[in-house]
Amino acid sequence: MRCIIIDDEPLAIDIIESYCQAIGSIEVIDSFTNAIEALNFINNNTIDLVFSDIEMPNITGIELIKSLEGKVPYFIFTTAYPEYALEGFDLNAIDYLVKPIPFPRFIKAVNRVKEMMKLNDNSTSINFSSAGGEIKSHEDDFIFVKSEYENLKIDINSIKHIQGLKDYLKIHSEDAKPILTLMSFREIQSKLPENIFIRVHRSYIVNVNKITSIQKNRIVIKDERIPIGESYKSMVYSRLNL
Repeated sequence: MRCIIIDDEPLAIDIIESYCQAIGSIEVIDSFTNAIEALNFINNNTIDLVFSDIEMPNITGIELIKSLEGKVPYFIFTTAYPEYALEGFDLNAIDYLVKPIPFPRFIKAVNRVKEMMKLNDNSTSINFSSAGGEIKSHEDDFIFVKSEYENLKIDINSIKHIQGLKDYLKIHSEDAKPILTLMSFREIQSKLPENIFIRVHRSYIVNVNKITSIQKNRIVIKDERIPIGESYKSMVYSRLNL
């Protein structure tokens, strides 16, 4: 696995380099204290994984990943500011490591990348067939999601809501216990029909067919109450014709 490290603190780069060397399966191609130089390097080289700080001069890690437009498959943020975590996951970052980074936590993040690489390889090899690949067509009544070491088939119509946790999405359905999956909101939304599933909060997606009522700033689904985010309120009310 080919990676680069971006951080304006040389000591932070040294720590991640030593962790990568200890693991052995990650090749550090280069490291940068300047994010603009890193961006130029990425545009001219093939990279599997980027470790990037967020608060840097000239361009932030958030701005960097937005400008890459999918050129790097996997991205892990390393920063001293945990408040950026949700925005990082919304941008499809695999993980978010808070400094000082413990080695076991670093290993966990790298293992997530490896799991995602295996899942993507398997999906490509079977061409998203009904034999177990990830179905992207919204015409299907089901999707497959990776949970632990298996791909689980989920009936779209049974999904009540989807909750964003720190590292995972939690899918709540009527047919089974909640399912944890290592996905971003952007990924799960691409699999679901837009006319049925709407984002109502930075941490929630709901199935409009399951809504029981609307109470002030909350959506009620049977005995569960889902908050409506202030920035989502006008869109939600418009979609629900309120």
